[in-house]
Amino acid sequence: MRSNAEIIGRDRIDDVDAILSVMSPAGEEMHPVPSGGSTLFTWDYGQDLEPLVRLYEKAKSSQWNATTDLDWTIDVDQEKVAESNMAINPQNQYFQQVAAEDRSFPLHGWTRDQFKQVAIESQSYVLSQFMHGEQGALLCTAKIVEQVPWIDAKYYGATQVMDEARHVEVFARYLNEKLDGEYPINGHLLLLLDDILRDERWDMTYLGMQIMVEGLALAAFSAIQMLTTEPLLKKLLRYVMSDEARHVAFGVLSLKEAYAEMSAVELRERQEFAFEAGLRMRDRLFNQDLWIKLGVDPKALLTWLNENTSNRQAQGLLFSKIVPNLKKLGLLDAADGWLRHKYEEMGVIQFEDLADTGAEYELLDEVAKDRAAT
Repeated sequence: MRSNAEIIGRDRIDDVDAILSVMSPAGEEMHPVPSGGSTLFTWDYGQDLEPLVRLYEKAKSSQWNATTDLDWTIDVDQEKVAESNMAINPQNQYFQQVAAEDRSFPLHGWTRDQFKQVAIESQSYVLSQFMHGEQGALLCTAKIVEQVPWIDAKYYGATQVMDEARHVEVFARYLNEKLDGEYPINGHLLLLLDDILRDERWDMTYLGMQIMVEGLALAAFSAIQMLTTEPLLKKLLRYVMSDEARHVAFGVLSLKEAYAEMSAVELRERQEFAFEAGLRMRDRLFNQDLWIKLGVDPKALLTWLNENTSNRQAQGLLFSKIVPNLKKLGLLDAADGWLRHKYEEMGVIQFEDLADTGAEYELLDEVAKDRAAT
């Protein structure tokens, strides 16, 4: 049994110095990632996996055009959007309250204007990470099309490649036309994408991207879409979420049978990867590059946040799609529940009985709903 240090490079999951040692790449325009694995032809063209056939049909009918289906003439006033976000975003409200009352809080004494700047910069930072993650998904899904052994999955994977290109396009356009441009990729996110792309096993690409990265993104998109009042971003996220629900379902439907046939040793490898990936994504949520830009000591702030239950609960909500999907795949309880215990330690196990995405993706098809209404 491997230790935390062997899996994640540190003994304690909340080691502040270890978390902050991972920085965004500086000055990179290209980032090569050596990757292996075989490209598989299949001569069996029969579509035998009925759940994937249905998913493919849904993907074909729910394609949308980023140029014509979104109204890019909408003017986005960043200050007004920030004011609106501050009025309804519980984390920003919580930070303002604590800053006024708790002298130990690193943002103690901050003014409302300073918190408005946090809201403005946070919007750009978070959407930038979405954009970078979508490019990672674009590359991973192209790899899945090459390596997955079933024609049904190759068909569906090809539709996801198109989806991911569209997502990169819309986030890049929104950041550069409506906001003030992009932040570089978060270091923790980049390490995770590198790990996913390097692995030669097709199911690990599925697990890392479709279940872990896309699962967290689906929850994050949903949270922001419900909070924002900016109409262009609201519709953009509704449509991206429609696609993302299918992408996560693709992972759930494809991996369930594969994992049912694996040995205990093979399943433990997948559990360890899901633990490592979950921590990398949790660590990414601290957004240390943003706080450094705003002149805040990241170590002092992260130390305070790690000791604060309310903040940890807010971060945990982003695992609401990941945990039930891992349970559906049998990874939570394989190997005497090893991953269950790790997710208990992370404080996210409470989401295990929510609906898995393989069962709910059709309910999240906002594109189809809009078309039916016209």
